[in-house]
Amino acid sequence: MTDKLRWAIALGSLLLGGPTGWAQERVEHTFEVSVSIPTPSFYVIPADPNWIHREQQLAWNPVTSQLAGLRKSFDVRHDAGAIEAKLDSPAYLSTGVADAQVIPLTVMFNNVQLTHLGPVEVVSQVEAAAGKRVLLDITAQPLTEAGYRPGSYYGSVNIMFNAVVPTP
Repeated sequence: MTDKLRWAIALGSLLLGGPTGWAQERVEHTFEVSVSIPTPSFYVIPADPNWIHREQQLAWNPVTSQLAGLRKSFDVRHDAGAIEAKLDSPAYLSTGVADAQVIPLTVMFNNVQLTHLGPVEVVSQVEAAAGKRVLLDITAQPLTEAGYRPGSYYGSVNIMFNAVVPTP
């Protein structure tokens, strides 16, 4: 072995394996993981859980001056009865300023419109017993001929689900 080769091997060992070498540096990443495992007798869970805790942006189409909706799938099951749902409060988007334009939202779950006035059956007892994948569909209600005012709009949609137990 030549002296140049020995020198290169020694230098490489020092750089890669020595106490001050580059190979001794490390990068760490810390992240949280979690899981919610529902009871097999009743659940209403997003089919894709990655979106539910993130802000959902409705796309604006500048050509048609329309807002796109939000459409997501849920897996549902209740082995003892139907499933009801209602909005916790009216669903809308607002700029949050004093003269804010409010954009009402229509919320449909399994093709049933939800309101904040009271629960409605969204999955029948027969469908719920078998388990089913259903759609959540949120759309902006069209406004008057004046259209939507420019601005940044925000809102929350809070849905409450109830497991209905049939009375004998």
